[in-house]
Amino acid sequence: MPVIESYNVSGQAEIRSNKEFLLSQLEEFRQTERLKELSEREAEAKFTAQGKMIPRKRVEFLLDPGSPFLEIAAFAGYKMEDDKDGSACGGGVIGGIGLIHGRFCMIVASNSAIKGGVISPTGLKKTLRLQQIAMENKLPVVSLAESGGANLNYASEVFVEGARTFANQAKMSALGLIQVTIVHGNATAGGAYQPGLSDYVIVVRNQSKLFLAGPPLLKAATGEIASDEDLGGGEMHAGISGTAEYIAESDADAIAFARTLLGHIFQDQAEGMPFPGRTSIVQPLYPADELLGLIPKDIKTPFDIRDIWARIVDGSEFMEFKPGYDQGTVCGHSRIMGMRCGLIGNNAPITVQGAVKAAQFIQLCDQAGLPLLFFHNTTGFLVGTESERNGIIKHGSKMIQAMTNARVPKISLVIGGSYGAGNYAMCGRGFDPRFIFSWPNSRTAVMGGAQAGMVLRTVTEEKMRKLGQTVDERKLAMMEEATRQKLDQESSAMYGSARLWDDGVIDPRDSRKVLGLCLFICQSADQAKLAGSTFGVSRF
Repeated sequence: MPVIESYNVSGQAEIRSNKEFLLSQLEEFRQTERLKELSEREAEAKFTAQGKMIPRKRVEFLLDPGSPFLEIAAFAGYKMEDDKDGSACGGGVIGGIGLIHGRFCMIVASNSAIKGGVISPTGLKKTLRLQQIAMENKLPVVSLAESGGANLNYASEVFVEGARTFANQAKMSALGLIQVTIVHGNATAGGAYQPGLSDYVIVVRNQSKLFLAGPPLLKAATGEIASDEDLGGGEMHAGISGTAEYIAESDADAIAFARTLLGHIFQDQAEGMPFPGRTSIVQPLYPADELLGLIPKDIKTPFDIRDIWARIVDGSEFMEFKPGYDQGTVCGHSRIMGMRCGLIGNNAPITVQGAVKAAQFIQLCDQAGLPLLFFHNTTGFLVGTESERNGIIKHGSKMIQAMTNARVPKISLVIGGSYGAGNYAMCGRGFDPRFIFSWPNSRTAVMGGAQAGMVLRTVTEEKMRKLGQTVDERKLAMMEEATRQKLDQESSAMYGSARLWDDGVIDPRDSRKVLGLCLFICQSADQAKLAGSTFGVSRF
């Protein structure tokens, strides 16, 4: 396969400047991670005094030692709802994909170390996204539950849509996706149905509490007085109600129970493919660290997507599709971590020729069963009289049609701008890619801030002239600048990740590892065989 001939970036002043800029943007995310970690650590003493692990340690203890963990939507809810400074982002949930006995599983852990793990509207959206990923990729689900339930400040925004989480649990059970829940603490009201709808429930003696109505509500509603343990303690549910299948003595004991149980189940199931060390995989010819210097500080400055791929794909090998036909949209075949895939990237706006080339390539990859990876860096479809006359609308629609209906896994990485309908054609969030991640410098919006300000100013000025009003240039300039600032703020990677426009913001240097892991998860899903049923498993 042909090798991408990139250039040596060491020692160039512009490259050093680009790298410093991107590292400064990455630092914003690192600071937020440190703030959140500090908030979790501050709660550790309280958890330890109660004989508990903090939620993140529970996750670490659950996973195979030294195995990767792909965290999803870590910045969900950043500076939204009750998160004032970013220290409480994450939506009250730690979620991601990890290995248990060599099998990929979806891990959903209540982050009770921050505000009791209560669920905000963004936390609900995150939970639904985690369930969607689990169903699409045939992942067993392990839940580590300990939550105060819905955040009552946003109860009306959580209640109705929250039912979808329970509907999804019932569907997953019917699909044959194993669901194991460990109840580490409180699971009250609607939160009690989460373990109730799981296939296996593990409780902790003198620690777990499951009830539809806690003692205070019970007394207010019926006058009955009961203790936590009598009403919904672990021993009661394991020995009397039958809600729990197993009772453990501690957090660690419960997690060990879950690992033992899943080890037995996975030995009897078609497991897909075990995650290999992949030591024989050919590395790129160029170091990943150089990715930091290849992205210009000014997002409007073009760069060659091939230089990015040269530092991500195996052996920097890439067989370009129709290399002489439109250089603005680049397509071709490659491998990442040994797995075959089709790559589509942008060097310019998407033209008529670029759209039809991409549409054809997408259909060919679908025919061959090759996963598609989309690398976003586009201002959108090319506009203008010539483009309109050449049918940019109908040809752009062909690309969107092909991308939407392709049956193979689709994975998106936003490495630069992702504007307008270009975001759609390149498989943005609204088109349900299996996974979508962003680089910290990326931008996602209907258009650039400066462009939006200019458009609004022009439209307003024309309207004023038609109405015979005096045109106030100072006010128009202020409006233009305010629009630019607003659009620029609302297109940043952090803004989008907070709203789950992506599944997370990653360090560019980790792109190969993240994309390889995603490809392997998709490949394992295609090979896994589930023993589904009609109604799922009920507790009798």
